[in-house]
Amino acid sequence: MLRWAVIFLVIALVAAVFGFTGIAVAAAGIAKFLFFIFLVACLFLHYRHDGRQKNAITQDRFGRNHVVVRTSQWSHAVLRVLRQNSLM
Repeated sequence: MLRWAVIFLVIALVAAVFGFTGIAVAAAGIAKFLFFIFLVACLFLHYRHDGRQKNAITQDRFGRNHVVVRTSQWSHAVLRVLRQNSLM
């Protein structure tokens, strides 16, 4: 989503340079809208995390430490969508 906001911002800047004010205003409005949706989603994900899902350090049979990341099914779905949209 942030990628699209930046794309529309660049379109708005290029259109403004060439004098297409109507296209520039529309693209800037879309960029601003997408950016605020991105911010709301970030805040939602930040405050949704309640701190219960911590990383655990375990040892294998050779005594080496490994970090085990525990995530919820919801976060797996978000990561899958981001990978499908090639944002990660």
